Amino acid sequence: MPAPYRAGHVAVIGRPNVGKSTLVNALVGVKVSIVSPKAQTTRHRLLGIATFEHGQLLLVDTPGIHAKLSRAMNRYMNRAARGALTDVDAAVLVIEAGRWTDEDGLAYAALRDAGVPCVLVINKVDRLKDKTALLPFIAEHTREREFAAVHPLSALKGKGLRELADTLIGLMPESPPLYGEDEITDRSERFLAAELVREQLMLRLGEEVPYSTTVEIESFEEDGELLRIAAVIWVERAGQKPIVIGEGGRRLKAIGTGAREGMQKLFGRKVFLKLWCKVREGWSDDESALRQFGYAE
Repeated sequence: MPAPYRAGHVAVIGRPNVGKSTLVNALVGVKVSIVSPKAQTTRHRLLGIATFEHGQLLLVDTPGIHAKLSRAMNRYMNRAARGALTDVDAAVLVIEAGRWTDEDGLAYAALRDAGVPCVLVINKVDRLKDKTALLPFIAEHTREREFAAVHPLSALKGKGLRELADTLIGLMPESPPLYGEDEITDRSERFLAAELVREQLMLRLGEEVPYSTTVEIESFEEDGELLRIAAVIWVERAGQKPIVIGEGGRRLKAIGTGAREGMQKLFGRKVFLKLWCKVREGWSDDESALRQFGYAE
């Protein structure tokens, strides 16, 4: 008799920049969540739907839990991450191989308080120079913490993912699939388009400016096989606008080209993308602006 089909929700939690979005994308098999080397690239909860022969995992990607709460945006991201633990069947705590910080402790405390089975994922094992240090590291950080399972893996390299998926499916309730086999997220193409523009901002700007930007889709229209998209990049200060645009508009053009290529790959159709850059003073610390730009829980 075949094993029963299982399906359920899994919150993916951790401090910033440990590879949560890379893990979700790897399990789904398609890029649904933007990634960059910069911390706090993820700002929203996003559902990635990973369908397997014997189960379906609804992976809730979350912003990194962090201690800095000085701006409304930071407080929003922490609320979004903690809110993801409501009504899930299990959770994954993602940490970086060989490194445990106070923010990892914050993330674990949130999971412990949620009272759901928690799987520890030790990501980026491919970057660990001394592989003999892995077992002592696992022993140290599981000695006084309770986990349903521990999985060392490399989300970027795709190693260890099948074993993790099997463990997570085993923690899900018996259920038919909750989404169609070809569905990969619950987010709209409009939302994903804004995220792909913001990904380019994270990749192409310096350390400070990307955190002062957000993207608003002004129009999203289907024209036969063509998608016509117009988007505004909002910055917080007038001095940031020329940084985004670049000399002769070259940086804005590169941002648009990169975002358009990502959209065409994800949506499977031609995209015409038009970008503007505008200023809204202090938007990231303005609750009404956050709601206008879609940051609401």
